[in-house]
Amino acid sequence: MSSILAGLFGPHSDYKKLEKEIEGLGLLDSEYIVYLSDDHHNSQYLASVEIKNRDLTDKMRCIFDENHVHKTYLFENMSIDQASYSHLKRLIDARSKAEIHNSPDVRRKAQHDGMNSEVKA
Repeated sequence: MSSILAGLFGPHSDYKKLEKEIEGLGLLDSEYIVYLSDDHHNSQYLASVEIKNRDLTDKMRCIFDENHVHKTYLFENMSIDQASYSHLKRLIDARSKAEIHNSPDVRRKAQHDGMNSEVKA
């Protein structure tokens, strides 16, 4: 069964350019979806592509990176028919909540002996 590679793109990314590059790999418009809001000119968007082999996954990741993807998600054993926006959004939300985020560096003070006889008044 195929997999879905989904990417979240920022408002500065051109979805038309992304579509051309995806189709340039030989994918049909029935093998990918670009989810746009009503105001698609200055908003984020999500794109999903049906992946059938590992080579295509690597090529699509490169295309996503060239188009300034914020984050990518790979959903295995899913077809493009199952990749509705609401279903993907639920899966992405669940993965985001499960991620362990990096904590800031914690500074620890080393124990010291305090003042000693070397301190001059």
